[in-house]
Amino acid sequence: MLKSWMVIGGVALVVAAVGATLTPKDRWFYRLRRPQWLTFEGAIPFIWTFILICGVWSAYLVWEVAPGSQRSWWLMGLYLLVELAIMSYTLVMFAVRSLMVGVVLGATGTFFGAILAVLVFPVSTWAFVLLLPYLIWSPIGTYVTWAMIRLNPGNA
Repeated sequence: MLKSWMVIGGVALVVAAVGATLTPKDRWFYRLRRPQWLTFEGAIPFIWTFILICGVWSAYLVWEVAPGSQRSWWLMGLYLLVELAIMSYTLVMFAVRSLMVGVVLGATGTFFGAILAVLVFPVSTWAFVLLLPYLIWSPIGTYVTWAMIRLNPGNA
């Protein structure tokens, strides 16, 4: 029998893998100019991996409070929506080659993540705490993309 953490983690992995597979492989984004203060770019894949693991763990904790309840299903849908927003940032921004699209998607993901956190807090404090890395990082990533628009006006 599959455990709930296996299903939640499996769904998250499939969404991430599909997003990575569908993302255009050209080097457009990597040729763009970056702000001088962006010294941590090499750590970004590790940061996102940590954030996604925290999100899966958070979803698992919420599910285990009331497995199969209508509220749990709605929250799982919202977790999925947040992950889709995260994955669509790179996929869509690369496909349309627009930093502004990245800013809008990043801000949208932050907005949905904040709603999720507010709804999760009364269910599980630890699940809420596990969403904090995303709530902290997502605006930073969105700001980095916004700052890149000024350095690359032709790619806005």
